[in-house]
Amino acid sequence: MSKPALGRGLGALLAGNPSATAAPAVASPAPAAPELPRESVLRVPLARIRPCPFQPRKDFAPEALRELADSIREQGIVQPLIVREQADHLELIAGERRWRAAQLVGLTEVPVIVRQADDGAVLELALIENLQRENLNPIEEALGYSQLMTQFALTQELVATKVGKSRAQVANALRLLKLPDEVQGHVREGRLSVGHAKVILGLTSAELQKLAAERVLKDGLNVRQVEELVARMLAHSPAPRAGKRGAAVKDTHVQQLENKIRERVGTRVHLRYARGRGALELAFYSDDELERLLQLLGVRTD
Repeated sequence: MSKPALGRGLGALLAGNPSATAAPAVASPAPAAPELPRESVLRVPLARIRPCPFQPRKDFAPEALRELADSIREQGIVQPLIVREQADHLELIAGERRWRAAQLVGLTEVPVIVRQADDGAVLELALIENLQRENLNPIEEALGYSQLMTQFALTQELVATKVGKSRAQVANALRLLKLPDEVQGHVREGRLSVGHAKVILGLTSAELQKLAAERVLKDGLNVRQVEELVARMLAHSPAPRAGKRGAAVKDTHVQQLENKIRERVGTRVHLRYARGRGALELAFYSDDELERLLQLLGVRTD
């Protein structure tokens, strides 16, 4: 199990903001610490709480919510919700599944911990908390990675570190966002698997990708059958107009191998092959990415 890695300031947000320096120990009993209401577990009316607009999860499986509701009915809410104060309500920072399940149970009050946080901290925490702890569908996961990268100007490497995933996992998830919205919808709702989607991405045309997805749904094709379908579609697709150097359609088997290498190394791959000769090009965008690729290849730099 990978160790959760919170972004800067998020550990303090979840665990409170203790003083940077502890008071020296004394022999005589220390006076009782003043009560800190914001760091205490409070019980508040459920109706006062509103969901976070930055929540990356859009789909909450009814069956999973019912199971959580049954657990809350028997055990209560063990882990308080994390909220922040807004003008006329409390806004969730973490714990929307518990909040929704509490409504199913019919609770009128729930335990919360109030934190002070700006929009940026809330967004980062909401994304990371979900990417680490929740079973997001593949498109929600990819959108979460994308939002972390765009909102906080993070590289794929830094996103992977924050959420405790490998760079290749993040890169492969982000590739799903290159699919047409219609095909993404099939993946989101579980009609197409990630395996299906990865193969369909071998088609460069959005129209061909949608046609392939429709064929998978209609005929119930498995991943191997989709690979064969994509190979046939590539073989029969019209050749692009030649550029200055007379570019030709890439061989189907070379395209499939290129896709497999890309999934393995988690970066852009270009494979040229002709009559037993060619070249393999792996792209990297920082010294850290180069070092990661070298480690994958078993190359020592010392």
